[in-house]
Amino acid sequence: MSSQLLSTQEATAVSAWVRLLKGHTAMRRSLSGDLLASHGLTVNDYECLLLLARADEGQLRRVDLADGLALTPSGVTRMLDGLQEQGLVDKATCARDARVTYAVLTDAGRQKLEQAADSHIASVRALLEERYTEEELETLAQLLARLPGAGGPEESCRPQ
Repeated sequence: MSSQLLSTQEATAVSAWVRLLKGHTAMRRSLSGDLLASHGLTVNDYECLLLLARADEGQLRRVDLADGLALTPSGVTRMLDGLQEQGLVDKATCARDARVTYAVLTDAGRQKLEQAADSHIASVRALLEERYTEEELETLAQLLARLPGAGGPEESCRPQ
């Protein structure tokens, strides 16, 4: 009987994991499409600009940006190259160590982020509010906050 209980628990955990992954993928795809159509940004671009806007002096080491976005260093380089071509970020080097490079948010990047924030938040709300009640969203947020790296209620999609 305990092996049946364990397999039921295992199936429930795996089902939750698969649904979380599939839901995350579908939501990112939808939100990225909305941002791209409205503002020429992907979700990763938006999150990059948001991280830079929250950073001291609007800059982060590229390695810290990669960590914050859960991207590889080469993935961040490709993304930053595109954002730099658009004039949304610049590169800077460390005065003490030329091997260290920073991504720096430009005024145009901050403006683009602020322009995109309202429509992005509206898209997030629409996706979730058409599926969940306010009470369910509060419960979902509390449950997901227990996951490693999920952050707390102070995190927002809006620049500060």
